[in-house]
Amino acid sequence: MEFVMLVVSILILLVLIAKLKLNTFVSLIITAFILALLLGMKPMEIPNAVLGSEGVGNILGPNSVIFIFGGMIGRLVADAGGSYRIAKTLIDWFGVKRLQWAVLIASFIIGISMIFGVGMVLLIPIVFAVAIEAGVPLLYLGISMTAALSSAQGFLPPQPAPTAVASALGANIGMMLIFGLIVSVITAVVAGPAFTKLAQKYAPDAFQFKTEIEAVGPAKKYDLKATPNFGLSVLTSVFPLVFMIIATIYKLIYTGGVTPKNPNTVDQIVEFVANPAVAMTIALVFAIFTMGIWQKKTMVEVGKSLNEGMSAVAGILLIVGGGGALRGVLVTSGLSDKIATIFQAGGAMSPIAIVLFAWAVAAVLRVSVGSATVAGMTAAGIVTGILAANPGNTLLPVFVALAIGAGSLIASHVNDAGFWIFKEFFDLSVKQTFQIWTVLETIISVTGLIIILIMTSIFA
Repeated sequence: MEFVMLVVSILILLVLIAKLKLNTFVSLIITAFILALLLGMKPMEIPNAVLGSEGVGNILGPNSVIFIFGGMIGRLVADAGGSYRIAKTLIDWFGVKRLQWAVLIASFIIGISMIFGVGMVLLIPIVFAVAIEAGVPLLYLGISMTAALSSAQGFLPPQPAPTAVASALGANIGMMLIFGLIVSVITAVVAGPAFTKLAQKYAPDAFQFKTEIEAVGPAKKYDLKATPNFGLSVLTSVFPLVFMIIATIYKLIYTGGVTPKNPNTVDQIVEFVANPAVAMTIALVFAIFTMGIWQKKTMVEVGKSLNEGMSAVAGILLIVGGGGALRGVLVTSGLSDKIATIFQAGGAMSPIAIVLFAWAVAAVLRVSVGSATVAGMTAAGIVTGILAANPGNTLLPVFVALAIGAGSLIASHVNDAGFWIFKEFFDLSVKQTFQIWTVLETIISVTGLIIILIMTSIFA
C-alpha cells in the first residue's frame, strides 16, 4: 500500500509542476506533506521530516555555503573577464581545426564552478563570436560546449545536484570528485566532438551558418589585455577542487582513506581544508582577491558580482532543498527501508544491481518530472535504505550517487527548462531540439552509466 501512496504522490508532483505550472519548490514541499499524510506518519513527526533535520534542513544545512559560494566564484570569474580569457586562450592555442576541443575544455573548466543555465548565458556569446569568425555553424561548437557544461553539472561537486545527492547518500565528496572527473570527461568527449559528427549526418538542417541569433543578443565585449591572465583564471575556477583532491589523495596514501582515531597536526589540517564548505570559503576569499581586488575592482563592484552569483543559484538551492523534503519523508516513514527489503528479498543485491537500480529510478523520475535536481534528490531518498543495508563498502555510495547523476540527465524533453534554453539559444525547431539536445543528454546518461558500471565492477 505504501508504494501506491508513493506513486500517487509522484503523480501529484507531476500535476503540480507540469499541468498547473506551480513553482517547483512549492510543489515539492506540498507533495512531501501529502506523502507523509498518505503514509500515516504521526503528525508530530511530519514537520521535522519535511522541513527539519531529516528533510530540507538535512540538505540545505551542510550544502548551502557550497552552492552559494560556488555561484559567487563563477560570477566573479565571469565578470572579471576570466571566462572570456580562458575561452579565447584555448581557442588561440588549438586553432580553427580543433576549435571543438578548445570550446570543450574551456566550457568544462568554467562549468565546474558555474551552474548550467548561467554557463550557457555567459559562454554562448563568446562561442557565437568565435563561430562567426571561423565561418562554422554555432551548433558545430555549441554541442561540445553544452556537453561539457551538462557533464560537469551531472557528476561533479561543487555543482548543486551531485553535491546534494552525495551528501544524502553519505558518499565521500573527495572520492565523488575524483571518480566524477573520470566520468564527466569521457561523457563530455563522447557527447561533444564525437556526437557532433553523427548529428551532422542525420540532422544537417540544424547546422546552418547564421550571423545573427535573437536569443544570444549582443556579446559582452572585453579588452583581453585588461582581463586576468589565463593561469590565474583557471586556478580561481578550479581552486575548490584542488583542496578536495589533494586532501583525498593524502588520506588514501597516509591514512587508508579514513580519519585516524588519533590524528596528528597534519591530519587535522587536511581534514579541515578537505571539508567542502571550508574549501569553498577559502576559494571564495581567493576569488575576491584574484578576480576583484587584484583586477582593481571596487568592493561595490565585487559585491554586485557576489549578489548576482547568489541570485543565480538561489532558485536551484531551494529546489534541492525541496527534493530533500521528499527524501526526509521517505526515510523517516521507513519507506526507503521497505524498498530495500523488497529488492533484497531474494538475497543481498550486488553493487552492480544497486547502481543499475539507482540509475533506473533517477531516469524514470527525470523523464516524468523534467528537473534533473528533483529526479536526483528523490532517487537518493528511494535508494538510501538499500545502501544502509549494504554497509562496509565505502565506494558504493559514490558510484550510486554518480549513477543517480547519470540517470537524472537522460532524455530531456519539453518538461525540462534546459530543453527550451537549448532551443532558443541555438535557434532550433522543436524537432531539431529533440534530435540534438535530447539525444545529447541521453548519450551522457548512458555513457556515464557504462563507465560507472565498469568502475563499480573494479573498485566496489
